[in-house]
Amino acid sequence: MKLSVVILNYNVRYFLELCLKSTYEAIKNLEAEIIVVDNNSEDGSCEMIRQNFPNVILIENKENFGFSKGNNIGVAQSKGEYICILNPDTVVPEDIFESLIDFSQNNTNVGIVGCKLINGGGAYLPESKRNIPFVKVAFKKLLGHPNEYYASHLDENDKGKVDVLVGAFMLMKRKVYQDVRGFDEDYFMYGEDIDLSYKVLKAGYDNYYYGLAKVIHFKGESTLRDKLYAKRFYGSMQIFYGKHFKKNILFSFLVGLGIKVVYFFRKMPVVQNKSIEQYFLISDKMNQDLLKKLNKQVFLKFDLNEEIPKNTEIIFDANVLTYKEIIAFLEERKKNKRVTFKILPKDSKFIIGSDNAIYRGEILSF
Repeated sequence: MKLSVVILNYNVRYFLELCLKSTYEAIKNLEAEIIVVDNNSEDGSCEMIRQNFPNVILIENKENFGFSKGNNIGVAQSKGEYICILNPDTVVPEDIFESLIDFSQNNTNVGIVGCKLINGGGAYLPESKRNIPFVKVAFKKLLGHPNEYYASHLDENDKGKVDVLVGAFMLMKRKVYQDVRGFDEDYFMYGEDIDLSYKVLKAGYDNYYYGLAKVIHFKGESTLRDKLYAKRFYGSMQIFYGKHFKKNILFSFLVGLGIKVVYFFRKMPVVQNKSIEQYFLISDKMNQDLLKKLNKQVFLKFDLNEEIPKNTEIIFDANVLTYKEIIAFLEERKKNKRVTFKILPKDSKFIIGSDNAIYRGEILSF
C-alpha cells in the first residue's frame, strides 16, 4: 500500500466529514487507506463515520489520549509506505498526495514534507514553515516578535528545506516515523510537531516545505484559542527545551518565568461580529433547501473575478467545484476583508466555515 492518511478526531464531527470527503477525492488514484482515531468524542463523530464512510478504518479510544498518543495509535495500525498526519479541520485538494509523494521520490534524504496552509478566510498561516525555537528565537516569540520563529528564507509559495513543519499536515515515509519513534507522548497537545520535526533533523533527514500545494486549515476548530491554549502551548515549550537542550538552571528558570509572564498578560484578540447582507452561491443551480434556511437574499454566482460587494458570504458548492478550485478561489478572494466563506460539501446537507482562529466555526444544517 502506498499511503495511509491518519486523522485524529475530537468533537469536530462536521469538519471531519468535510475533511474525509476531500481526502477521499485525493486518494482516488492511489492505493491508500484512511484511518480515523477518535479520542472519545461525544458529538456523533463515530456514528457519522460508520454511516457515511464504511471504508474508513475507525479506532475508537475510550478516553482522550491527546495528539501524540492518538496519532501513534493510528500509525501503528497503518500499512502505507507513506503516512500523512492530517488534522480533521482541513480541506485538501485532489492532487495533494500524488504531488507530495512525487516530490519525495524525486529528492534524496527526505524527512517530513509539509505544505502551504491557509485559514478559513484564505489568509496564509506562517506556522506552515518554522525555524527551531532556540533560546533567542523563543523569547522573541514569547514577547510578541515572531519573525525569526518562522522560516522567512522561503516565500510562502516556494519549496525548499525548513526545520519545522506543522502537525496539521505532515507527510513522510513510515520508515522515517519509525526511526524517530513517532510523536513523543510526553506532549498531550501542542509542541509535538516541533519535537517530531527536530527529531527527524537530528536523525539526519531533511524536512521540506512545498508551497505549491495548498490546504485549508480551519485553525482553532480542534482546539479553541483561549488562555488554556496558551497555558498548554507554552507548557509544551518547556517540555521541548527540557528534552533537547543542555540543562541549565538559569536558562530553565528564565524560560519558565517567561512562559508564566506571557500566559498572565496574554490578551485574547477582539473579533468583530460580521453582518451578512447577501449570499453568493457558487453553483450551477440554486439549492432550494439551503435557500429556505438562509435569512438573506441569495444569488447564483459564476465569475469570481468580478467585484464582490462587502458584507457578502460566498458559499462554494463542492458538488460543482473541485476542492482544489475552492481553495484557489478562497485564497484569491482573501484580499476583500468584508467577504466571508462557507463550503457546501459534496452530497451534504450543511454548509461550514470558520472566519477566525479564536472561536468555533459555523455550521448551518438544512
